[in-house]
Amino acid sequence: MGLKFRLSTLSFLEFFVWGAWLISFGIYAMDGLHFSGGQVGSIFATMGIASIFMPALLGIVADKWIQAQKLLGICHLVGAALLVWASTQHAYMGLYVAMFLYVLVYMPTIALHNSVMFGVLAQNGKDVVKSFSPLRVWGTVGFIVAMWVSDLTGFKYSEAQLLFAATMSLVLGVYSFTLPAQPVNRSKEKKSLIEAMGLSAFTLFKKKEMAIFFIFALLLGAALQITNTFGGPFLTSFKHAYPDSFVVNNSLMVLSISQVSETLFILAIPFFLKRFGIKIVMLMSMFAWVFRFGLFGLGNPGAGLWMLLLSMLVYGMAFDFFNISGSLFVNQSVDGRVRSSAQGLFMLMSNGLGAVIGSYGAGAVVDAFTENPRTAGELVHWPHIWFIFAAYAMVIGVVFMFLFKYKHDPTKTVSVQH
Repeated sequence: MGLKFRLSTLSFLEFFVWGAWLISFGIYAMDGLHFSGGQVGSIFATMGIASIFMPALLGIVADKWIQAQKLLGICHLVGAALLVWASTQHAYMGLYVAMFLYVLVYMPTIALHNSVMFGVLAQNGKDVVKSFSPLRVWGTVGFIVAMWVSDLTGFKYSEAQLLFAATMSLVLGVYSFTLPAQPVNRSKEKKSLIEAMGLSAFTLFKKKEMAIFFIFALLLGAALQITNTFGGPFLTSFKHAYPDSFVVNNSLMVLSISQVSETLFILAIPFFLKRFGIKIVMLMSMFAWVFRFGLFGLGNPGAGLWMLLLSMLVYGMAFDFFNISGSLFVNQSVDGRVRSSAQGLFMLMSNGLGAVIGSYGAGAVVDAFTENPRTAGELVHWPHIWFIFAAYAMVIGVVFMFLFKYKHDPTKTVSVQH
């Protein structure tokens, strides 16, 4: 097999495993197990908790003791076993513990996947920057395909989605051991856990504009978890009013339009950053979240179908113009000596703390508009729920507009006033 095929397969499987359950888990938990919004939110929050420290811990292990491709394989093999165990848990606490243990071993694999990809490309004399993106796109394809399979097979309604993910995790675990060996770092230079986790970059909070940026990264990171957690249950809630609707019966396929949109908006980022600068691009992301949530609140599978579809399309701008552009902004706004730490801090704020806050906060809002949330009650006010989330994104955008002082220099792509 050729190098591109092998690495494309790695990326495809890595995100296929995630896509097999991430978007559909809320449907299973709320409709199948009758969990409350708060309970579902707390399970999704475990991903944020794991993202705070596990990638750094296993990154040190991969650097010092175990080859990255082997550690990747071990994580997925252990993960497969944990997913099988999770599929047997139907009470909240049992499933919470099982999924928490699972994400502790899955979340670090995203970074390990990147590390292996970079290492193999470098070993083969490839331009890593140019070669990585076309290969990484297959990860998004894998995520979408997994969603479609879960949708068309009906796995989304039951624990079958976890067994499906476990099977693919087992395949990926074995496959990882066939990849080219990645050397461990024999350097005697010691790197503390604080440095590895990016915590040394907290000194950037001494600069007002960087502090503001990172705080808003946390707030926007919270927005991402809302639709990951409750997008599926929302669409399936139309089953009584629109029982024969494609949107209801194929909710994951409809939601996958968001991932397709994401791949398209990635291509537009260089133009928008150079033309408008990071402040305008970030504001575009924030107000795209307003439209994402607001259109969910107004739409339905009938006459309001166009609103649901438009909401899927604006997701790409909402996600990419924050996550990808924010990472580029951090990269070009800090001293090279703390660049890696600053990226770690950005991920900690958005995918770590932001994800935890967003998951628990969204769960609380859903419970507030649920009749008898702990006794399998029906959700009665989805529009109110989405409008609250839209208002949240609107407030973030307006406050950011006034607080973040920024002067765009088209010749440098991004810059910050200090």
